[in-house]
Amino acid sequence: MLAAGGALVATSASAATPLRFDQLYGAWTVEGLRFSAEVEKLTGQEVAMRGFMAPPLKAEADFFVLSREPMALCPFCSSNADWPPDIVVVYLRRQATPVDATVPIETRGRLERGSWTDPATGFVSQLRLRDAAFRTV
Repeated sequence: MLAAGGALVATSASAATPLRFDQLYGAWTVEGLRFSAEVEKLTGQEVAMRGFMAPPLKAEADFFVLSREPMALCPFCSSNADWPPDIVVVYLRRQATPVDATVPIETRGRLERGSWTDPATGFVSQLRLRDAAFRTV
């Protein structure tokens, strides 16, 4: 079980595959970052990632940005061309209270890849975890 903002959230019976930030991209090309073979293989599957919750836009949210290092600012102010290689958008199963940006967390969710614009916020992402939950570690 994972704690999401203090509440216990049941996870699927299957084990999540660990995925590290250094495994997300395979190459830098003239067209930008290319996803790694590991990301291509794990797309659609449940993965577990560790990192830090970037400061959210509001106190109770159903999504946040997972970053490799603690961040002081919201990373959503980027376009596809400026998308940082060390963040993943996390869409939670339900709203949760954010944790301090300096506290390490583990997030589990179904991996999605490819450019996508959130219709509600207009935010652009390259990698996402859907139906996710998190806990502090």
